[in-house]
Amino acid sequence: MTIARERPTLEAVARRAGVSRATVSRVVNGSTTVAGPIQEAVRQAVRELGYVPNLAARSLVTQRTDSIALILPESATRVFSDDQFFPGIVRGVSQELEAADKQLVLIMAGSAASYDRVERYTTGRHVDGVMFASIHGVDPLPGTLARIGIPVVCSGRPMGRGTPPVPYVDVDSVGGAAQAVRHLLDAGRQRIATIAGPQDMVAGIDRLAGYRNELKGSRRRSIVANGDFTRESGAVAMRQLLEDDPSLDAVFVASDLMAHGALRTLREAGRRVPDDVAVVGFDDVEIARYTDPPLTTVRQPIIGIGREMVRQLLRIARGEDVEEALILPTELVIRESG
Repeated sequence: MTIARERPTLEAVARRAGVSRATVSRVVNGSTTVAGPIQEAVRQAVRELGYVPNLAARSLVTQRTDSIALILPESATRVFSDDQFFPGIVRGVSQELEAADKQLVLIMAGSAASYDRVERYTTGRHVDGVMFASIHGVDPLPGTLARIGIPVVCSGRPMGRGTPPVPYVDVDSVGGAAQAVRHLLDAGRQRIATIAGPQDMVAGIDRLAGYRNELKGSRRRSIVANGDFTRESGAVAMRQLLEDDPSLDAVFVASDLMAHGALRTLREAGRRVPDDVAVVGFDDVEIARYTDPPLTTVRQPIIGIGREMVRQLLRIARGEDVEEALILPTELVIRESG
């Protein structure tokens, strides 16, 4: 027969430490106003009795859950695909939250119904802060949360920013795309196309803008096909580009996964890379090193984005001022595809 062991209480800890229940509560909840020797006496009593705080009760007192939500407005299939962007973001967020002794709540919302549920959950203050990654279109939820006092940070510049402005962490997508196109121009490429990302996302918009800005300065025309950051969309867009302009000799692709699909199409069409067509991607995820040939690409610090989002969020939670925009640099990584 199993005998249930009575759970130690705050009162029991107080008796063992020789202090009041209120003092024990302050120490357990992290107060720094209790003298050092008394704090140590309380901690010793906690260890001896095996006291475990009631987190639900603590949250009622402190109004904190010690949990932070990361919301990905994507389907589970997309999040756990092999593009490695989302795992990189989650890895960076997890590392920084673990260092801060906070719990990650990962939420995927790939449908309107699931997003309604997310809105009810987050506005109900079940978490101490919320981070958004991969936002599509104009999303009012970050601004709604900010207005009711919940710390919010976005990955990527929110579209249709309102009041109050929501802080965000982003990379220099415009500059990175321009650097990729400049590299192709310097290599003597004459007809440079692009496979753009989705135009309801800031990353897709900015990378297309960087491509167009650089080509405009060289007096060359834009040759554009659109994808959705997936491998298959890259393959389809590359077929469209070859039909539109069979003489193209380079393509800047707005993600490495789309570039992987584009390489497959070029191989099927009998185009040699980089001899006939040079290819440059964007992201520098792991697959870029193992394509055939290895992919020249624009590196963005994916794990660093996740870590910086957490750092910004924790600063907001502490009442510190943060800049609205934190822009991280990109870097061109030259391999064999162009």
